[in-house]
Amino acid sequence: MKIAFLNDTHCGVRNSSEVFMDYQERFYRDVFFPYLKENGITKIVHLGDYYENRKTINFKALEHNRKIFLEKLREYGIHMDIIPGNHDVYYKNTNQLNALKELLGHYMAEVRIIEKPTVVNYDGLDFALVPWINQDNEKHTMEFLATCKASHVGAHLELEGFEMQAGIPCVHGMKSSTFDRFEMVLSGHFHTKSQQGPIHYLGSQYEFFWSDAHDPKYFHVLDTDTRELTPVHNPLRIFERVYYDDTVEKAEYKYGIGELPDVDHKYVKLVVVNKSKPKLFEKFVDRLQMKQIHELKIAENFSEFMGDDVDDDKINVDSTEDLLYTYIDAVDTVLDKDRIKGEVRQLMIEAQTLDIV
Repeated sequence: MKIAFLNDTHCGVRNSSEVFMDYQERFYRDVFFPYLKENGITKIVHLGDYYENRKTINFKALEHNRKIFLEKLREYGIHMDIIPGNHDVYYKNTNQLNALKELLGHYMAEVRIIEKPTVVNYDGLDFALVPWINQDNEKHTMEFLATCKASHVGAHLELEGFEMQAGIPCVHGMKSSTFDRFEMVLSGHFHTKSQQGPIHYLGSQYEFFWSDAHDPKYFHVLDTDTRELTPVHNPLRIFERVYYDDTVEKAEYKYGIGELPDVDHKYVKLVVVNKSKPKLFEKFVDRLQMKQIHELKIAENFSEFMGDDVDDDKINVDSTEDLLYTYIDAVDTVLDKDRIKGEVRQLMIEAQTLDIV
């Protein structure tokens, strides 16, 4: 038996943007369901964050998701097990009131909602499915994890030491040692793919923000016989950085001035490394704008303000994060500085997600 794993699909993402709804539709239409049909896969396990907004739902996004995903389950004879993620639950301290139950549970026989830690047998493979852990269910969940008879876990976890986004590790959360007894742990929640030992963060299946740009996206398939986990790449992207340099030809400026990347149906940032010929630059911008792009942003380079007598190697500019941490370290307080830094890091991540594309 082969099981397809999804997670963090976030129906209604980016304020239910039609651009992102179209992007999600292309993933399901052109990548996901064709793969399932070709390989005879009729089982999906969704590891949480099916919806984007824990408080409200946009009816247009709801209708669109029904057409591009839920109706396809019925059409292709596919059944899905799903656990609540933190975006699916109304309150932060309990999973009791959740969008899955209210919007899917009363509607589709093809969908089974797992609201409490449960061992499910998939063709001889015992799989522990663990919903979002919070104050209300933490004690029961920890007891379940310590005693359940399962070799594999599917969950929506917040584990210390794993990357939340590329290059940004989580500095709080559960210890990964909790899961040492299991053969394999598959988790949603963090949007970048990573692995430490038996624990796999699967990452989101498509891009949501500029922080996802050039971070490869996959859905995953588990073979219950071989127990092999296969990542299936999603080639569809919605963010593209284009580097412009009309003074030299370097491999890292792969788009150069004579060719254009595939920018159709994407948000584009044009990073100007060197611009010595303004008219040539204007023509390049015109060529980009003639493409079917959603939006073009131009990021100018500031090297023109640097004098020839400035030694770049001696310039050390701290990041915003480093500056904030230095300030926190210098403050005289009895508060837990590591916790403060964790909160600051979380706020910075949330600020990134508020970037208007």
